[in-house]
Amino acid sequence: MRILVVGSGGREHALCWKIAASPLCDRLYCAPGNAGIAEEAECVAIGAEDVDALVEFARRESIDFVVVGPEAPLVKGLADRLEGAGIATFGPSAKAAEIEGSKGFMKDLAAKYGIPSARYARFTEAAPAKAFARQFTPPIVIKADGLAAGKGVVIAASHAEAEAEIDAMLNARKFGAASAEIVVEEFLQGEELSFFALIDGTHALPLVSAQDHKRVGDGDTGLNTGGMGAYSPAPVATKAVEAAIMERIIRPTVAGMAAEGRPFKGVLFAGVMVTKEGPKLIEFNCRFGDPETQPMMLRMKSDLVPALMAARDGSLASFDLRWSDETALVVVMAAEGYPEKPKTGTVIRKLDEAGKVEGVTVFHAGTRRNAAGEIEASGGRVLGVSALGKSVAEAQARAYRAVDRIDWPGGFCRRDIGWRAIEREKV
Repeated sequence: MRILVVGSGGREHALCWKIAASPLCDRLYCAPGNAGIAEEAECVAIGAEDVDALVEFARRESIDFVVVGPEAPLVKGLADRLEGAGIATFGPSAKAAEIEGSKGFMKDLAAKYGIPSARYARFTEAAPAKAFARQFTPPIVIKADGLAAGKGVVIAASHAEAEAEIDAMLNARKFGAASAEIVVEEFLQGEELSFFALIDGTHALPLVSAQDHKRVGDGDTGLNTGGMGAYSPAPVATKAVEAAIMERIIRPTVAGMAAEGRPFKGVLFAGVMVTKEGPKLIEFNCRFGDPETQPMMLRMKSDLVPALMAARDGSLASFDLRWSDETALVVVMAAEGYPEKPKTGTVIRKLDEAGKVEGVTVFHAGTRRNAAGEIEASGGRVLGVSALGKSVAEAQARAYRAVDRIDWPGGFCRRDIGWRAIEREKV
């Protein structure tokens, strides 16, 4: 098969790494890719949201299967356009991708189909939003309705902060058109996890759990980011918790989307809070997580390609996947200034040395080669230093050993990825 992966981040590098290992893959392209992806695939200089150019390329190169990584092209209808051109595509239609494209739509869907989630309301004007926020004891969650590159959620520590954030989103358009409407909701207490399932429109095949670290600083301090590290499996996701997530969240969502005339095909990524009352939905994403995909792909023993094809073809009912019992962990190395103003163009050296640590794979996220052929930072989250281990502590130790071999004065990382699970291992 001739396969095209769309995207340029760490998620796409992990997918390319896994797809390239499939005996079904004869030729692998990635648009636009990055310096690390170039080791696995032929990178094509087409932006992930350039729908017309991607469809034209897929036609011209007789692509058999397209795997769409990021959410923005899915919300823009890339899967619809490719399928309309007769090109098999992994990823939901634009109507189904609205489950991530609109926080309000997702919350309304959960309310309609009895999916446990936080109390909420939708607003386009600041005064009623502030009045609603005052009903809650802080912290209070304020979300831009539309896509904001993982940065559209603010957890306000006080009513004053919530009101300032409401003004910033609705009146000052902090996130542009994405914050023309907002969702204000209660803060859920508990432990958060990421749960993934492949969906074929009717059936759901659970994948493995992971736990992300959203805050930029050690001890979960500082600004929210797209994710500073993750590990899989998440110990909080016991068999009972996973069964409850499938029964109360995933299956009702699949049925609800079909009933709404928006059958979902692709991967459904549920952000879940495990509360005292059981798992509750925080949000849905219509694609694989970043950085959760990196440890997930390290743990997957099965060939990824047939699983993605089965989701697209509607044949997941009798499908199964094999996973390593080991833990995988990824430490994200980001450019100084991330998440607000990352400094790009800094040179990264000794990546080969990092890759020599036992169990380690270094995935690239925001990298490019400069005129001198050196690898340099081209984004905020730049590298995903990933490792397998028999325990979270071992995977963590290996990942940080590799991080310490990398020569990149312009980068930084958290030093406590996996801390919750390691505390559990000590008990």
